[in-house]
Parts: sequence; structure tokens; C-alpha cells
Amino acid sequence: MHAGCMLSGMNGFTPEQIALRDTTRAFVQREVIPFAPAWDREETVPLDTVLKLGALGLFGVCAPTDYDGAGADFLGYMLMTEELAYGDAGICNMVNAANSFGAKVRDAGTPDQKERFLRPVASGSALGCLLMTEPHAGSDAAAMRTRAVRRGDRYVLNGEKCFITSGRSAEYAVIFAVTDPEAGKRGLSAFLTRTDRPGYRVVRLERKLGHRSNDTCQIALEDLEVPADDLLGQPGDGLRIALAAMDSTRVAAAAQAIGVARAAHDAALAYARERQAFGKPILEHQAVAFRLAEMATEIEVARQMCHHVARLKMAGVRCVKEASMAKLFASQMSERVCSAAIQVHGGYGYVADFPVEKYYRDARVFQIYDGTNEVQKILISRELASGR
Repeated sequence: MHAGCMLSGMNGFTPEQIALRDTTRAFVQREVIPFAPAWDREETVPLDTVLKLGALGLFGVCAPTDYDGAGADFLGYMLMTEELAYGDAGICNMVNAANSFGAKVRDAGTPDQKERFLRPVASGSALGCLLMTEPHAGSDAAAMRTRAVRRGDRYVLNGEKCFITSGRSAEYAVIFAVTDPEAGKRGLSAFLTRTDRPGYRVVRLERKLGHRSNDTCQIALEDLEVPADDLLGQPGDGLRIALAAMDSTRVAAAAQAIGVARAAHDAALAYARERQAFGKPILEHQAVAFRLAEMATEIEVARQMCHHVARLKMAGVRCVKEASMAKLFASQMSERVCSAAIQVHGGYGYVADFPVEKYYRDARVFQIYDGTNEVQKILISRELASGR
């Protein structure tokens, strides 16, 4: 076994993975948790705080060190994601979006593209985002209507994108658009751009149930000119590039869901230790104690599923089914656990003075983004039908 893969003690993590987890945890305790309620109320997060996470190497966790990335492994990325979501799901989603942007450029970009687009994001100096979802094309990426027309040495992009994480605050973007409408799924291409180019316009910021701290945007592309050299991959590679890392984004969503559920459980456990009823802490009443035990068990099951997928990916093993299962279970688990945390708090769980109502709101979207849970069931059933 390679020395870098040796396990540390009995916890199954390398020293590097533990260091990444603990660094993130310390930052979250110091600079996220005290301010997350205010960010939620104000529906914003200071960009300076987000960029501090970039300075820690969290925008390019798995990006090569040659391009100023952290060069960490995928399990380390999962540990970082859980810790950051524990503090605030919105800011975590911004960091995950930057990592997803970097993964696209890392895997499909030319050396020149990596220098110009991957390095500034991986180094933590700027955010990146992905423009994929459209009003009429969410999980069905092949139904995109955004068009990219070749004109000389440039492509001109027109269309509308929605639900774009960091759509306003990101400086770099990967945009998916149709270059050959007659080619069906093979007519989709991917493009790299700076978001300060003419033709990239933020139409509005969405008002959301949860994840309120990040900027989730509707973007209009209006004669946005992109140099042909900034085509990512080859014409027609768009769907392959879009789907190549979907296992990674799905299991990252699972890790986010685990972080939020863990925060809700910790809040409920602390409350149960302090709240008195019938002459003793409610934690000493079996109904509450058993509820907390079930919550903790579900969180641990989801975590082990998530880490199993991470290790499969690191070993180069196909894990479509396992990633979809992890995302499906963790997202549903998170809503159940956050709901149970509200129940432990009683009436106080329903008011904004206590954090569990925020966790409940944050948890709901995990069943929707990075492929709805209905899509995950389709993928799982297809894998089962094929004998995998």
C-alpha cells in the first residue's frame, strides 16, 4: 500500500485528511457559526469571509498543486464539505461550486486554460461557477435551449440560466450551450468565460427557503462572445463534461446533507440536556432519548455511505449506483433528522430564536439539486437492471 494511503489509527483517515477536516472545523467554529444566523436573515455572506476559505485551499481541494490547488483526495473533500455545511449550508454550496468548476477545467481543459481559469480559482483568489440549469432544462441537460453560434474566431452565446450558485460573486464560469441543434445530445458544448464580459447579466437573485447566505442567480446571456480558444474540450463534448463528475457532485450533496443533519442533532442534544420536564432533563425521558439515538444512527449510516463512495472513486471503481444511493438516503435522512430536532425543541423549534428551523429549511433542497431524488431512483434502478 502506498504510504499516502495508510490509515491513521482506527478512524480510517490519513493525517492529511484529518488536517483538512480539523482546519475546516476550526474555521467554521470561529468565523461561520457565530455569524450564520445573521447571514440567513440578511440573505448574504461577506465575500471576504468566502475568500478566507479560498486562502485555506478550500476552493481547489482536489486541484493539482501545480495549479495552486490543495492536491487533496476525494475523501478529504467529503470531510471538508461536511464540516463546512455544519456551519452554514449556503457558504458550503459556494465552495462546492468553486470545486466543481475547477474539476471541469482540471479534467477537460488545455494547459493554457488551466493556467488562466483553474489557477485563480484553485489558489483561492476567485470563485468559479457552473451555468447548466435552465428554466426548461434541469435534470434533463440534453434539453438545453441556450445557443452558441460560431462566428469567426468566437462563439456568441444567447440564452437563460437559472438557480446558479455564486452567479453574481463568481469571476469565472463554465457555460453549457448547444452548438449543433441537429445533433441532439451530441450537440452540447462547454465554454469558459470571465463573468465580467459584456453579455453576462445577472437578472435577479432568487429568494429562497434555505441556503439564503449564497447568491443563487438567474443569468441572461445576451450576445456573450467567447473566444474559440475557450471552448472546453471539443465541440459536442458538453454532455460528457457535464456528466463526468456527477457522481462527485451527488456525493458532495450527500456530505452537505450530513453536515446540516449533524448540526441539527447537536442542537437537539444540547437542548435536551438543559430543558427540564417533570423534574428532570428531557434527555432522561425515553421518548426523547430514543429519538436522538435514531437520529444519530441515521446520520452515521449516511456518513458511511458517503465515505464508501469516496473510497470507490479514489480507487477508480465505477460507483453510479452507490453515489445515487448515498445522495438519495442522505438527503431524505437530513430532512427527517432536522424535523426530529424541531420536535425535540417543541414550540421553540418553530421560532427563529433557535437554529433548528434554519437547519430544516436548509435541508429541504438536498432532495432537489444535483439531480432530484426521482432521478437518483431512475439511475439506481437502471444500474440494478443492468446487473451492476
